Amino acid sequence: MTELTMSNMKDRVGSELGVSDWMIVDQERINEFADCTGDRQRIHVDVDRARRESPFGGPVAHGYLTLSLIGPLSLDVGVVPSDAAAGFNYGLDKVRFLAPVPAGGASDCASSSTMSRKRTTASFSSRPGTPLKSRTAASQP
Repeated sequence: MTELTMSNMKDRVGSELGVSDWMIVDQERINEFADCTGDRQRIHVDVDRARRESPFGGPVAHGYLTLSLIGPLSLDVGVVPSDAAAGFNYGLDKVRFLAPVPAGGASDCASSSTMSRKRTTASFSSRPGTPLKSRTAASQP
């Protein structure tokens, strides 16, 4: 696939920019996220109890941990044009966590491009079921 640049962004509107590699969300990552945020709910960090009591049959990643993977996974796709001064997270619309990511599971990111005025945005959704979306914007000078 052609490298994304500021000059060819308009040509890429409506096309898939790419799909990231899979990122494993293991129990260690979940525990570290819990330590950072203080969100130590048993469904995330108490493996034995989550296996016994959780409707998911074991611990699951925090929704916000899954959401935070957009950054590194989108960079893996190459959504920031190679000649851009910087890429910025433009914001989120209607985030929904439709399916849990079990400990030891994986997430990836598929992205496509849309254009509005002088701003080009790339929308991201985790597959399958598109449970999360984000936009990263790069402004034309």
